[in-house]
Amino acid sequence: MAVDCGVFVDWSQMGDVSHDAAPGKTEYKDLKELKQHARSGQWAKNHSQRSAVYQQLLKALPCRTVTPDAAVYRDIVGNSNSKRNPSAYPLPEFVDGAAVPCYCLKTESVGSVHAVISCIAGQFPDISYCPSLPAVTALLLHWSADEAQCFESVSRMLACNEPGRRLLDQTFLAYQSACMTFGDLVHKYCPAAHKLMIATATDVLEVYSDWQRWVLGDLPFSFAARVMDVYLVEGYKVLYRVALAILKFYRKQRSGAAGSALTKQDSAAVRSDIQAFVKNIGKSVTPEKLLEKAFSIRLFSRKEITLLQLANEKSLQQRGITVKQKRQNVQLAVNADNFSSEIVSAKEIRDIWSWIPERYALCQPQLLFTTSTHGCSLNRFYSHCEGYEPTLMLIRTTDGEVCGAFLSTDWEERKRGGNKLSFFGTGECFVFKMKPEMERYEWVVIKHPELTGANDNGGPQALEKPATEPSQLSPFLSARHFNLNSRNTSMFMAGNIDSIIIGGGEGNALYIDSELNHGRTERCLTFDNPPLCAESFQIALLEVWGFKDAMAS
Repeated sequence: MAVDCGVFVDWSQMGDVSHDAAPGKTEYKDLKELKQHARSGQWAKNHSQRSAVYQQLLKALPCRTVTPDAAVYRDIVGNSNSKRNPSAYPLPEFVDGAAVPCYCLKTESVGSVHAVISCIAGQFPDISYCPSLPAVTALLLHWSADEAQCFESVSRMLACNEPGRRLLDQTFLAYQSACMTFGDLVHKYCPAAHKLMIATATDVLEVYSDWQRWVLGDLPFSFAARVMDVYLVEGYKVLYRVALAILKFYRKQRSGAAGSALTKQDSAAVRSDIQAFVKNIGKSVTPEKLLEKAFSIRLFSRKEITLLQLANEKSLQQRGITVKQKRQNVQLAVNADNFSSEIVSAKEIRDIWSWIPERYALCQPQLLFTTSTHGCSLNRFYSHCEGYEPTLMLIRTTDGEVCGAFLSTDWEERKRGGNKLSFFGTGECFVFKMKPEMERYEWVVIKHPELTGANDNGGPQALEKPATEPSQLSPFLSARHFNLNSRNTSMFMAGNIDSIIIGGGEGNALYIDSELNHGRTERCLTFDNPPLCAESFQIALLEVWGFKDAMAS
């Protein structure tokens, strides 16, 4: 063991890592090799090697011109490696009560973590919300020669100014939009786990708000260290991948548990259950298996995450949510006391609300149109729904079946095609059925992104070529002017004076006539759905809901 690092570590807790293997490579010029070594755990058996690699990675981060370094820490705090009293260095309010994880540190080393974070709070006055900081600081202390070096490492992560890259959320806006983005990613890429959350938690958004803590705080040290390896190399998206993998393993454990009936629980109970699973994840999963699962998810690029993050940040800003507000002010905005539908219950609308993009889930449902009040007229349907984006359509048939659609785009868009039936909308549209069973069907491209390949000039409209290649864009954030390869994969919604249609391509997911009386449903290629109810049905009631700002008075 090298003498220049590990002074804060309780080696009796470190297991195999305490028996250092022969030191290996510490400097890399080939990024591909660096990524491969990070993912494969090349540095996991040699503490001093990992320390040297981390220092190289952190020193290579492009940072602001004035970034506090080790000398600043020594001037302000000193550089004692002796026992510090944590109470002498209270954690700043911006960590939101997050505790310092033990991570195999000596008991007295917790005081050193407090001292480093206290100095960071003074040197970075712009930080207003950063609950992951205690975990990151405790981890980096492992591979630091002294507190001053740890302070410099954390400072460089906070001061990184590479365009499009961030390592730590430092405001409530960034943190909360990251939680919303995680929820969006779970919706799209872990549907089975999301379905479990819907079935068990009263507030899915509240459960997802813990995702960073699962990775940076709850994971055992041997797992957290391996995550840190790839996190420092590949950036923030690694945290999303690992959290999604955790959720996948959690779902597998829950579905395999004997007698695990899926009953609705308070969200706090679900959060506690996931936290307990993560803390004991070593009983069922190895660090290698966790990372293997994380990187096997056919997922997203940094650009896609950035698009989602920006969209969610904009939504929060429009609702006046500031960095001073706490998590409890941003919840799923369906209140059973003021929600009244003739088609679905408050519980059912909350289930539907958990499917929609996170930035809209902050809004309250607002009834725009119902055939029981406004009559069975397509013209009245349009007059009440135009000007609202997105909308939610609910249908109850005369046989008691319930189905519907989430529609991303204002119905006024149909006028661009004159009286000709032409399709519009985006890949955020989806269709669903609620009774007799509940299921959602998303845009087929979400499961098969290869369908956004070369254009075959068969698009639904003459659309402008996007500035970015389709394969680089998030399918569910696709803009209206998105040059897709096939009519069948982009026929989201259409309407004229005779009918409205949801989903196309060798059939329609929903067809409704001008009197809002008769409908058809069949498999369509846009959503790859089965019929949502009886293929030919009579409409007993149709409702359209808009999204009212939950933060408005």
